[in-house]
Amino acid sequence: MANQRNVFDTKSQQSDVAAKIVVGLERISEAFRVLLWEHGKTSGLSPIQIQILIFIQYHSDNLCGVSYLAKEFNLSKPTVSDAVKSLQSKGYVTKEPSSSDSRSHIIMLTQEGRKIAKSVEGFALPIKDKIDQLNDEEQLDLLDHITKIVYRLNRSGIITVQRTCYACKYYESSENGHYCNLLKSPLANSDIRIDCPEFEVR
Repeated sequence: MANQRNVFDTKSQQSDVAAKIVVGLERISEAFRVLLWEHGKTSGLSPIQIQILIFIQYHSDNLCGVSYLAKEFNLSKPTVSDAVKSLQSKGYVTKEPSSSDSRSHIIMLTQEGRKIAKSVEGFALPIKDKIDQLNDEEQLDLLDHITKIVYRLNRSGIITVQRTCYACKYYESSENGHYCNLLKSPLANSDIRIDCPEFEVR
């Protein structure tokens, strides 16, 4: 096994498959950053502002507060708050008092906010296009490995928030495979979710 400290050392990397995978994932992460910045230039938004708009567009109100967004994106509350204030000044979001907690607010998209979210949400399509070129078996293998890595990174505290089946109170695993107690149904590997709207932590 190669030296665990030398993930990016091109010599020791060659005898360490895990290190090669890490470097590959880092390059994919770089592709996401490049695509976000490109969309930011045309929309006048920062990468985190784009991510916040897209997140709010597709997630329930209870997840759309500054505190949760800070955990979601592994950022400080002041950083997220500044991004939200900028989006407010552009007329893309409003802050409404939470019905469950008078001390907090829900961030909601305005009509213009929904339009701009729709216009930038395709930033990752070039990556999806490449994944679509994999066959069904390759895609399922990739999904299986990614969901397990995300789950384990969350368990170790590196990823603060995740909503995969593996950490959900409704999920069960046995020798017969996956099962969802909410849906009352077995799950195929292709049914395992990365971001489940019905997720509830164990």
